[in-house]
Amino acid sequence: MSEVLSQNEIDALLSALNSGEISVHEIREEKEERKVKDYNFKIPNKFAKDHTRTLQILHENYSRLLQTYLSGYLRTLVQIEVISVDQLTYNEFSNSMPNPSVLGIVDFLPLNGSIIIEMTPSITFAMIERVLGGSGHAFERARGFTEIELSLIERILGQMVTYFKDPWKNVIELKPRLKKIETNPQFAQIMSPNETVALITLNTKVGSIEGMIHICIPHLVIEPVIPKLSTKFWFSGMSKEISGTDLKIIEKKIQSTLLPLRVVLGKNDITVKDFLGLQIGDVVPLSSSINDDLEIFVGNTLKFSGKPGLKKNKVAVKITNVMRKGDDYDE
Repeated sequence: MSEVLSQNEIDALLSALNSGEISVHEIREEKEERKVKDYNFKIPNKFAKDHTRTLQILHENYSRLLQTYLSGYLRTLVQIEVISVDQLTYNEFSNSMPNPSVLGIVDFLPLNGSIIIEMTPSITFAMIERVLGGSGHAFERARGFTEIELSLIERILGQMVTYFKDPWKNVIELKPRLKKIETNPQFAQIMSPNETVALITLNTKVGSIEGMIHICIPHLVIEPVIPKLSTKFWFSGMSKEISGTDLKIIEKKIQSTLLPLRVVLGKNDITVKDFLGLQIGDVVPLSSSINDDLEIFVGNTLKFSGKPGLKKNKVAVKITNVMRKGDDYDE
């Protein structure tokens, strides 16, 4: 953002230019100075902005699915939203995790390698409390997890992993599987400390307890599908080509679909008083004559006109004309 000058500074600058103390060439040289941006060649940026943007879209869909599942499973209001997608080294991620912490190591099949789902202790204890019938308040002091608590959280994490399939289906058909759970970050070394990872941070609120869920995705794991992690490819992949078999199935489904069909014999306007006074045997004259075509509606749309009659001793109508107004594809 360019600097805004006050009126006194503008007056001082104009007087300096008039007196010759400052030249226009000196001002131009200062503006033409090149801006230098720091870049660390030891830790190159492997995720482009388009890649991080696509990862954010994918995990916004994932967070909505996860929010629905946890709200029903924990029987309380759960709110989840993506707050950031960062690029850092695995060592930085590992050092930032508290101990103890819940780290689910997930095989990202069919891709080679694993990702990590990390939940802060406050959120983890709140989930366990809700599953065991409690109010969902987190423990005030930090402590380790018991075997029963780890078994409960393993079930939740196992279901959370399955919800990766749908958001990622336009990139790759995933078959993720929860491999194991660690509570000590030092035992979750799934790659080199200097390896670049994408860290997706989900702000999570279980009832009144707020915390974070982190998803750590190494670049090496998703490197084979990196070209597909672009918004242009992702949205274009949503409209896949329909095969001939699919067309036949759709056509069969449409042909067996039931539609409401109405035949209007005629119309007339009467008062409410006359309507309330109608008795058996009364005759209400209609707007159409016996030789006029009747209007035939499909749903609320006028589609045909026809003549009334009988077929096999049943009331029927014979279609005499097709209304093609606004629809050039009727056959």
